[in-house]
Amino acid sequence: NRDGLDYEVDGIVVKIDSFEYREVLGETTSVPRWAIAYKYPARQATTVVDEIKWSVGRTGVVTPIAILKPVPLSGSTIGRATLHNADEIKRLDVREGDTVIIEKGGEVIPKVVKVVAEKRPRKSKPARRPAKCPICSSPLARYEGEVAIRCENVSCPMQVRRRIEYFACRSAMDITGLGTVVVDQLVSAGLVKDYGDLYSLKAEQVESLERMGKKSAPNLISAISDSKERPFDRVLFALGIRQVGLHAARLLASRFSSIAELARSTAEEILSIEDIGPIIAKSVVKFFQDEANLRVIGKLKRAGLKLSQKRKRKGRLPLKNKTFVLTGALSRYTREQAGDLIVSLGGKLSTSVSRKTDYCVAGENPGSKLDKAKALGVKIVDEEEFKRLTKKS
Repeated sequence: NRDGLDYEVDGIVVKIDSFEYREVLGETTSVPRWAIAYKYPARQATTVVDEIKWSVGRTGVVTPIAILKPVPLSGSTIGRATLHNADEIKRLDVREGDTVIIEKGGEVIPKVVKVVAEKRPRKSKPARRPAKCPICSSPLARYEGEVAIRCENVSCPMQVRRRIEYFACRSAMDITGLGTVVVDQLVSAGLVKDYGDLYSLKAEQVESLERMGKKSAPNLISAISDSKERPFDRVLFALGIRQVGLHAARLLASRFSSIAELARSTAEEILSIEDIGPIIAKSVVKFFQDEANLRVIGKLKRAGLKLSQKRKRKGRLPLKNKTFVLTGALSRYTREQAGDLIVSLGGKLSTSVSRKTDYCVAGENPGSKLDKAKALGVKIVDEEEFKRLTKKS
């Protein structure tokens, strides 16, 4: 009776009510094996495909997007929907002018699920997969075993824009004020060709951009300068190496003390790190074999970013070999800052509680991790005790 409820709900989550069994089943890095979500069938709407466009992401993947006649669905007006890839277009046989049924995947991302064939215009033509990048006109490539098609021109303006956005995001270099609009203007004006160029910008150059004045321009330059203080693992994450998320970046930074050491490493050496698999290892090696990437790293080095970290003496690692889990909000640290601090002092950060967890740091409004920590007898510390633990010896 979803529509009769006084609140929005998209389904239920069923969990095994036994911490002992949860421990046996375990978890992946992103999902528990002891819980499953049951979703209501997604709400749907009918509309028309006005156009099929192709969008380029930061890694060069070219994705088809259906531009739709705007239609209300699940609390918002939808004017575009993902078509995922060329194979999905072929499977659906979706064409410009088609009447289609759309829904929100997970009640979030709009997607086309079905074509209403009987309403198809007589002279419609099948959609064609592009042979060239819609932005830079470079030939597109498709590798064996992959459904994605890619623009392999690392200088493609759209890839450059998206890579700079990723570099500046909160989890990476956290450059306040460097959002999509400003990035687009910087690239369009020819002021930056990669994220390494950010550190050569001058306030007077930024002032010339639309909606950037004598106050906002210096603020942006100051935010860019402040980002030079981000620790090595955050810089490593910000590089945008395919498959390397924040957790993998921390693992790499704990094994290699500098970007130069990591660049010289082999796939076998990277694979020796616990929780790092062959896909990540291969991706890291490939990234550092690209001369264009090395040139950008050279710019970051000259700008003074932290591309290395000092190996700490044993006496300076009070958290060595200790595994921490964070739950709830901390007043003195963001989640990223607390994680960086733990790793910098020799500890390990985990996303889930297990018998191998040494400490559960509980802030305000903690989640179910606190209950599991209590059930497993894990030591629970508040923010004050966490602060004492992280004081260097």
